[in-house]
Amino acid sequence: MKVEDLRYMFFTGKGGVGKTSLACATAIRLADEGKRVLLICTDPASNLEDVLNAPVGKTVAPVRGVDRLFAVNILPDAAAEEYRDRVLIPLKEALPPEEIAIIRENLSGACTTEVASFDEFSRFISGEADVPPVDLIIFDTAPTGHTLRLLALPAAWSDFTADHPDGASCLGPTSALKSSHNRYATVVQRLQDTSITTFYLVSRPDKASLREAARTRDEMHALGMDNQVLYINGVFTAMDKTDMLAVHMEESARRQLEEMPPQLKVLSCTQFPLLPYNVLGPDKLRSLFDEDLRLRFSQAAPTSTDTGVYLKTLNDLVDEVCAGRTGGLIMTMGKGGVGKTLTAAAIAILLAERGMDVLLTTTDPAAHIRDFTSQLSDLPGTLTIEQIDPKVETQRYLEKIMQQKGKSLDEDGKKLLWEDLQSPCTEEVAVFHAFSRAISQARRKMVVMDTAPTGHTLLLLDTAGSYHRDVMRHQTEEARVRTPYMSLQDADLCKIILVTLPETTPMHEAASLQSDLARAGIKPYAWMINQCLSMVKGVTDPVLRSRANEEMSIIQTIQNELADRTFGIPFLAEQPLLPTLLRSVRPSG
Repeated sequence: MKVEDLRYMFFTGKGGVGKTSLACATAIRLADEGKRVLLICTDPASNLEDVLNAPVGKTVAPVRGVDRLFAVNILPDAAAEEYRDRVLIPLKEALPPEEIAIIRENLSGACTTEVASFDEFSRFISGEADVPPVDLIIFDTAPTGHTLRLLALPAAWSDFTADHPDGASCLGPTSALKSSHNRYATVVQRLQDTSITTFYLVSRPDKASLREAARTRDEMHALGMDNQVLYINGVFTAMDKTDMLAVHMEESARRQLEEMPPQLKVLSCTQFPLLPYNVLGPDKLRSLFDEDLRLRFSQAAPTSTDTGVYLKTLNDLVDEVCAGRTGGLIMTMGKGGVGKTLTAAAIAILLAERGMDVLLTTTDPAAHIRDFTSQLSDLPGTLTIEQIDPKVETQRYLEKIMQQKGKSLDEDGKKLLWEDLQSPCTEEVAVFHAFSRAISQARRKMVVMDTAPTGHTLLLLDTAGSYHRDVMRHQTEEARVRTPYMSLQDADLCKIILVTLPETTPMHEAASLQSDLARAGIKPYAWMINQCLSMVKGVTDPVLRSRANEEMSIIQTIQNELADRTFGIPFLAEQPLLPTLLRSVRPSG
């Protein structure tokens, strides 16, 4: 099979909508039909192994139990390490070991990690990667904001490498990138070719993810990527019409689909039902496209568990973190789509209602904080809401650097400085500076920070760590500097809340993030389990009771093995969500 004959399928959308499940199910269905399929995950927080119930590594390998299916994870850390080796090996004979060590340290930031990952991604489209003969490649992409950035990078790096063929950026020598200027141009062309590339916009039947899908459609259209299909995942139909929660859920989904943004209504659309079981392993993945299999698994799902499980509430959490304090940093972290933004907004409101001075901000490029706070008719006077907007922060950073470093340069020098700042990495640096400014306020007020989906958050923390190491290397005893990294490691100042859903994959993702944080000397304060059906009393619908039953072992694992403190948010069917949540947790009277 010539690379020109390959077909490419991308699954993208807001975090937590089921991209991985649908990408895996599609790959298995096509492999069952006789196609040779390569499944690639570009998400820094990949969960292919959980969903496929089979090992997936950083090299292409067959998937256990599925003929003709191959899979690979593009691992950001591994890609970055390989990139650093390509930069450093030619220098080892010319430079002493201490200078090599400094260069390696300088290439340890988020910029290097993201672009090295893209460099790997591009090779699968350009045909440079070493893969077995396949008929098509399916990409399970990172959450939407990161994916759009990834898809925009070919053009950006095509321009940058053309202008700097032998130069260097904060990435080191551009010649160390595996793909050439011409290869990047090929990637752009293939992504825009509607005859070979299809983009599947995956959404839930809720306002936030539908709006995110619409934004994705618009931004991909601007990139010339127009062959798009809409998948609506998790559409619920009540089986017990006397269960008011079930009726509310069905009505809410119907209304949201009727009111979906107009640019989505013109797309070909397929709906997938909410299932009473977790879609893990090849057979259950096959059931997404097989009604008979769905029926068989649904009938086997247990429904006997009584609902009404007790977990401490969001109000209990706020009481704990604000006791005796006037300032502090609270960060919500976790996989995309688990409710970090809702949790952060509710915490900030409850803190402000207690009379505290509160800053609510977000590092998420999708920035849905105001979508939630606008649901309230009246906000506390002590609450300030900000957004770390990557484009605004980049412009602010460019102006600052040009003013500081450019004032002593002549026109040619200013031109060279400006060209150097056009690197696609500048945005990450600018966002980090805004992140640092927000953290610096936590000594005098409560700062509640909603973070981006996990992969993006780790890149930001990586930048904080690199900055910290650089500062510590150069500071003196007389001029001690407190870095953002030190603030994150300060358990008294910083309270990290890992937000998850009572489902296997989000739990594993949060556990993996907790391990990554531990290696950086950062310990989460608590876990928040969002959308717990098992906390709702009186559920009678069989699908919902089955899902509540599935939650029990996950909640117990979190409580007994993973978290020092565990809190819960019950499943909320009534819109809008933030007022509903606040009403449910505010002290009576």
